[in-house]
Amino acid sequence: MLGRRGLRRALRIAAEPLRPLAAVRAKAPQRLSIAPQDIRTVDPTIATEIYSGYFAFGGKIVNAGAASPFQLEAPSKSWARALGGFGWLKHLRAADTPLARANARALVEDFLRLRGRPNADDPMWEPRVVSRRILAFLSQSPMILEDAEPDFYRRFMVHFARARAVLLRALAEEAQGEWRLFAAIALAQLAVCSDADQRTQRAATQLLARELSRQLMADGGHIGRNPQTLVDLLLELLPLRQAYAARGTQMPAALLNAIDRMMPMLRLVRHGDGALALFNGMSVTQPELIATLLTYDDVRGRALLNAPYSGYQRVEARGSALIVDTGRPPPPAFSKDAHAGCLAFEFSFGGERVIVNCGAPGPNRAGAREIARTSAAHSTLIIDDTSSCRFSSSAGLDRFFEGQILSGPTRVEVARSNNADGERLALSHDGYGARFGCVHARMLTLAPDGARLSGEDSLLRMQQPGTAAAHRFALRFHLHPSVNAALVWDGQGVVLDLPSGERFTFDAGGREVRVEDSIFFAAPNGPRNSRQIVIDGRIEGDVTIGWTLARVVE
Repeated sequence: MLGRRGLRRALRIAAEPLRPLAAVRAKAPQRLSIAPQDIRTVDPTIATEIYSGYFAFGGKIVNAGAASPFQLEAPSKSWARALGGFGWLKHLRAADTPLARANARALVEDFLRLRGRPNADDPMWEPRVVSRRILAFLSQSPMILEDAEPDFYRRFMVHFARARAVLLRALAEEAQGEWRLFAAIALAQLAVCSDADQRTQRAATQLLARELSRQLMADGGHIGRNPQTLVDLLLELLPLRQAYAARGTQMPAALLNAIDRMMPMLRLVRHGDGALALFNGMSVTQPELIATLLTYDDVRGRALLNAPYSGYQRVEARGSALIVDTGRPPPPAFSKDAHAGCLAFEFSFGGERVIVNCGAPGPNRAGAREIARTSAAHSTLIIDDTSSCRFSSSAGLDRFFEGQILSGPTRVEVARSNNADGERLALSHDGYGARFGCVHARMLTLAPDGARLSGEDSLLRMQQPGTAAAHRFALRFHLHPSVNAALVWDGQGVVLDLPSGERFTFDAGGREVRVEDSIFFAAPNGPRNSRQIVIDGRIEGDVTIGWTLARVVE
């Protein structure tokens, strides 16, 4: 009974800011006043593909032929979600032809006729998809509603009322999840862009401010720790900020503060080539999209270097960047995309990435997704091929928490310092303590000229009984697919050749190393073969491995 009372209380608290909105949700918006700008990159050639009946989403291509895509059986849920989110409308608008505009209107009309009523079993009516559709319909409304008949306009607005009701119901019933913030953004955008009254606009703004304070941390990172979430949020929050300004409506301070904090955090996880570091669900980066977002940075500030709440560290020197995951797992409800990559790092020299993580695969690669989340898919130390986090499975009681992280490091230590050798990070985590009786400690030092990265990885026995001596460790350094690797010095070092002609050597400090196959999931055209440097051995007491990555000067 106590558990049920606690759940009911939590739901009441979560629903509190929804009460003003719920009181007026029966009143549908009648007209749109403004359209927010869609700042995503576009490709007008996709408009031709759509007109020809080809819809490519989530790694699946469907030829609808003369039929409506909304009549077809979706090849996957991710395909259905992408279709029903209508993010692809921007490509039709970019084509800027009468044919593309007519095609867009016809497809929206098909959706309203065939799938326009809420259906709990339809992926197109999942809250996250509904939020994306509201935002897409609002931003593309000038194209959709150009010369529209009154009946179509009315049905278009009725959809907003239905979509809003679905989001309000979901927000009141489900306590946590990243989707809540996107739902709040969609409701605020709808209130600002339509003829909603002041009460509705105020309630939507309060809901947005509340979700921002819950999910955005003090250093600008999202509670789920996925760099892609920062991108997705900024793509919606920046147009929302413009919409408030265009309507002359008082802008919530929480919105302005959120954007100001997120920009330096986005720079923290960005490499010199524009790609984001591959941590906690991050996959393919669109560098031009990141560049677009950063043009909205009013401060034009430098990258954040220390993000203690988000759990990331950055060290810079002469164009080189070292980015390290120093965080604990996110709360369970936000951990379905998180990886077991504690103390993993990525290193780039100028505009070239050298050491990376494997990254996250596309949505239709479930098996690969599980592999990508393991510690072995990251540039860090692993014991007995066991991850530093435990993931829930689909069997037994775990199925209720499928995809979530159930346990992981609880104590992560971070110390920064400077000396003659450069800037140093002294790090440790206890993710292997309970199972193996060891703490992983890592020392990383980037030289002032950015051309030398020195490391020291240690396994330290904890003051408790353990059988660490019976186990093996593997220290992995995954290489970017563009880097060629060859063994030297009788297997105690590796030469790395970069596409630009730059050359680095990896020195294992007298230990034997191997170069093995790896895989890079975050390539634009799908997974690519890559290589990794591996140092392994048996755990016998405390273990320390020193290594150096240094640029070769001709």
